[in-house]
Amino acid sequence: MSYYALVPAGGGGSRMGADRPKQYLPLLERPLIWHTLNTLCAVAAIERVVVVIAAEDEHWDTYDWSAIAGRIEVLRCGGPTRAASVTNGLRQLRGRVDAADWILVHDAARACLAVAQVEKLIAEAGADGVGGILAVPVADTLKRAAAGDGARIAATVPREQLWQAQTPQMFRHAMLLDALESAPAVTDEASAIEALGLQPRLVAADVTNLKVTFPLDLHLAEIILRDREHP
Repeated sequence: MSYYALVPAGGGGSRMGADRPKQYLPLLERPLIWHTLNTLCAVAAIERVVVVIAAEDEHWDTYDWSAIAGRIEVLRCGGPTRAASVTNGLRQLRGRVDAADWILVHDAARACLAVAQVEKLIAEAGADGVGGILAVPVADTLKRAAAGDGARIAATVPREQLWQAQTPQMFRHAMLLDALESAPAVTDEASAIEALGLQPRLVAADVTNLKVTFPLDLHLAEIILRDREHP
């Protein structure tokens, strides 16, 4: 049994309003995705880090990946959605990894992932029959917007037992591929596993493992990474 990381990076990140896909936006003088991959490469248990990019990606080859080149593999089989990219990547790995090997799917835009967070996921979910995900208990009061008028509150949603899903999300290769092929419209891997009637484990992380989605998030990511460099 081995561990592999799979990073879908075929999207464009339109909500950033940038001139390039958000995974290539500069963060501490490197492309954002470099920090993501560097952390995954630093996890001793992970055999290989597989990056799934779009076939027409013109940015990847313009950067220097030499520092982590021995640990990563690039697959140009990205799809129109995250689920499609992950599914395509898993299909490419079929026959090269065992059915029971663990696949850790991680968002390219979660550049502040820490090695300790990945190690905790492996330790707590690696002994689980289903697998699991990093997540954070919801702390804020949640409001549901009124149908037809998103500027008004329709109801307050109880936050007890609610968690905000993060990544990595870790499941067996064969199980995850079967799940995604059966539920191709999901927005994360755990949802596909849930559709099989299974219950993934929740492994507590923290808010520093944020996903860069909007311009302000990039500034927050820089603050988090600089703080780790100079504690």
